Amino acid sequence: MKKTKFNVQGMTCSSCKAHVEKAVNNLAGVQSVNVNLLSNNMIVEYNELILDNNKVIDAVNNAGYSASIENRENNKVKSKGIDNKDIISSIRKRLIISVCFLIPLMYIAMYHMLYEWFGLPIPKIIETLFNGNQNAISFSITQSLLLIPIIYVNRNYFIIGFKRLLKRSPNMDSLIAIGSLSAIIYGIFAIYMIGYGLGYNKTDIVEKYRHDIYFESAGTILTLITLGKYLETKSKGKTSDAISKLINLAPKTAIVIKDDREIQVDLEEINVGDIILIKPGGSIPVDGVIIEGKSTINQSSITGESIPVLKTVGEEVVSGTINKNGYLKMKATRVGENTTLSQIIKLVEESANSKAPISKLADKVSRNICTMCNNYNYFNMYILDSKWSRF
Repeated sequence: MKKTKFNVQGMTCSSCKAHVEKAVNNLAGVQSVNVNLLSNNMIVEYNELILDNNKVIDAVNNAGYSASIENRENNKVKSKGIDNKDIISSIRKRLIISVCFLIPLMYIAMYHMLYEWFGLPIPKIIETLFNGNQNAISFSITQSLLLIPIIYVNRNYFIIGFKRLLKRSPNMDSLIAIGSLSAIIYGIFAIYMIGYGLGYNKTDIVEKYRHDIYFESAGTILTLITLGKYLETKSKGKTSDAISKLINLAPKTAIVIKDDREIQVDLEEINVGDIILIKPGGSIPVDGVIIEGKSTINQSSITGESIPVLKTVGEEVVSGTINKNGYLKMKATRVGENTTLSQIIKLVEESANSKAPISKLADKVSRNICTMCNNYNYFNMYILDSKWSRF
C-alpha cells in the first residue's frame, strides 16, 4: 500500500469534503481516504499496482474540484501562510464593499418602516425621489443599481455554486446562489410589473409590486455569508498558523553519527536506533533516550514548563524541545509520525476538522439536495427518452 498526500482546491464546506471523499473512495484499489477541510489536503492510501496518482487527481477533478500532489512539508507550511493572508485580505475587501453598498440599499428599501416603527422623519430628498407610486420606478431601479456591486464582488458564489449544481454535487455556495438569484429574478419581474402598472394606470399593481421588491434580501444574503466566510477564514488561519508553528518546532535536519562520523541528514531520513548528536541551542529532532552527556532541556513548547529540566543518561527527550547547554548523544526511539510532536499536530488537525452535530445535519440536508437533483435529472432523461422513442 502507498500513502500520498494531495492538495485539494475548491472545497468550501463539509459537503464538499464528503463529495471528494466519495469520488476517491469509488476508485478501485483505494484503501482509505482522509480529507482535511482545514488544511485543504487529502491523504489517500491505495494499492499502487491498481491505482496511481493521476487517476486520483482525475477523480477529484471530475467531481468539480482540483487536486495536485503536495510539496514537501517545509515548503507547504511556508506557502500556506502567504496564501491564507491573501485570502483573508480578499474576503475583507469584498466584505467592506458589500457593507458600503448594503447600508444605503437597506435604508432605501426600509426607510418607510423606520418611519412607522420609530417615528423617524423621512428626509425631503428621500420622500421626493422614492416615496409613493409615482416614484416606484426610481425606487426599484436605485435598489437594483446598489445591488450590482454586491453581486459583482461576490460573483464566486454564483460561479462555483452553479458549477457544482451542474455537476450534481451542490454545496453551500449552490444554496446561496439559488436563494439570492431567486430574489434578484423576482425583483426584476417586479420592476417590469411596476412599469406595466404605470403605463396602463393600474395603481393597484404598482402598489403591490412596489412593496414586493427583494433586492435588499439578496444583498443581505451575500453580505452576511461573506461576513461568515471572513470570520471562518480568520479562525481557520489561526489554527493553520498554530499547526505551522508546531511543525516548525522540529529542525529540518539533524546530525547522525555513523561509523564514527558526523553526517547531516534530513529529518525524514532518521531511523529508529540512530545515534544523534545535539549541540547546545539545538532542537531535538525526534523522540529518544540520552546515552551520553548531561544538559538542561527547555520543554515549554511541549509541556508548558517554564523552567528547563535537567536531563541525564537514560532519560527520555521528545521532539521539538531545545537543548539549552551541553552536548548530548541520544538514541532515536520514535521517528516520523510516531514522535510526540507529530502526534500533537495530528490531534490538533483532527480536532479542528471534527464535526459538530449541526454540521452533520447540514451534510445530510446537502446530500438529500444532491439526491433530489440526481433524481430530477434521471426523471427528465426518462421523459425525453420516452418522448423521442415514439418517433
